[in-house]
Amino acid sequence: MERHNRCFGRVLRRLRRDMHLSQKDLAVHAGVDRTYISLLELGRRSPTLESIVALAAALKIPLSRLFAELEVEIARDVD
Repeated sequence: MERHNRCFGRVLRRLRRDMHLSQKDLAVHAGVDRTYISLLELGRRSPTLESIVALAAALKIPLSRLFAELEVEIARDVD
């Protein structure tokens, strides 16, 4: 589980930066707290389905892209 959280965090950070959004901006658009974004990006929290949907909407990407990028990141991740 921790591995998946780290991978999700890396994907989220990359997508957020690609959109030139701060953690605060993303949090506002997704309706979550900035510290939650930080913890997700650090792999210290597990995202809920509700937050995944909100984050994808805030990033203006389909869920399928988010999960596809996560799948690639998990495949790349070697402990």
